Amino acid sequence: MRLTTTASRLFEAFDEFQVIDAHEHLGPEKSRTSRKVDALILFAHYTRTDLITSGMRDKDYQSAMDTSGPLDKRWKAFKPYLAHIRFGSYARPAFIAAQEIYGFEDINDETYRPLSEAMQAYNKPGLYNRILRDRCKIRLGLTQCGKTDLGTDLLAPVMWMSTYVGITKVRDLEARAKELGLKASDLQEPEDYVEAMRSGIRKWKEQGTVGLKMATVALGKASRAEIAGAWRTLRGGHVDGEAGIRLRDYLIHAALDIAAEEELTVAVHTGMWGDFRTLDPKFMISVVQQHPDTRFDLYHMGMPWVRETGVIGKNFPNVWLNLCWSHIISPTMTRAALDEWIDLVPINKIIAFGGDYGFPVEKVYGHLKMAKEDIALVLGRRVDDGLMTYAQAVQVARQWFFDNPKYAYRLKL
Repeated sequence: MRLTTTASRLFEAFDEFQVIDAHEHLGPEKSRTSRKVDALILFAHYTRTDLITSGMRDKDYQSAMDTSGPLDKRWKAFKPYLAHIRFGSYARPAFIAAQEIYGFEDINDETYRPLSEAMQAYNKPGLYNRILRDRCKIRLGLTQCGKTDLGTDLLAPVMWMSTYVGITKVRDLEARAKELGLKASDLQEPEDYVEAMRSGIRKWKEQGTVGLKMATVALGKASRAEIAGAWRTLRGGHVDGEAGIRLRDYLIHAALDIAAEEELTVAVHTGMWGDFRTLDPKFMISVVQQHPDTRFDLYHMGMPWVRETGVIGKNFPNVWLNLCWSHIISPTMTRAALDEWIDLVPINKIIAFGGDYGFPVEKVYGHLKMAKEDIALVLGRRVDDGLMTYAQAVQVARQWFFDNPKYAYRLKL
């Protein structure tokens, strides 16, 4: 990307920063290095959406990602769809990684085989350190992979709240009880289960967890009698419908209170994904108001509701706004929204980056470069317009990339 003179200077300054990567799905390194890799896995994860919507059948996508199959055959089937998506923001981190990590200017007929060989040779223990710590200067990544035993001080877990609040069958209840050394028969009342949930979340915290993850939801309130009735229904086998919603809401409210007590920040998926109408960040307004002592980190700029999300961040002191995923959804939308957010939102409420990747760790590097470009362009324009000095722009970016996520998640670094 072509940057202005001021943006170029800022980008170079950002490259010296330590970074807190405020959202990933990376598992333990061995979950990557123990598997065969090749050039096509650079198009795993979010790129799948563009491939499928461009016309690729899901079974063909799965075949393309199956590294046990012949690479040449898989590349031939994949290549026509790459032509459809190569200029999209989801694809760009793959090309950045190919160029700047592996030294290949493009991914094409001539390069996919040698690129695959280079990737496999690089796919050895120490991979995370080489990419995340050395190339990205990531001091800590907050990851959601359903595990606390990550095997590295480079990653800290954020655990799924749904583990405890998403129980709909008696076997779910039995499984949670067993994990905590209890029996389902010990959990006669919903309050008994809340205490068990508190114990489980405390155990997560002892194992290094720094936050809980939920999705946007409009939470209601139910009477004690309604909740007790839903609990009896669950213990009888299965709860759904209105009773299931009442029980879910009760447990989410309880988990949010526990998060405040245990000083765990609650990360919230907002906006993009599937039927995104159900993920409108405005649903969180009443939740935030009902839990003023709980810290909320609203993900993905609430895309496409970026303006409304900015207003939420402006109005509530217990809300932070996280640009994770946003830079690869649309850099143009991200830059436009961020420019408005500087007008709207206190500087200490914005978190610059989260790669939001699982298996293709190389793309974290590409995504981070795009994030630095976006922020350099937005702040550079402010400098050129006389609205801040160069030194102030560097300090703002340092807050966004490191200080703000450190504070929001109470990280002891």
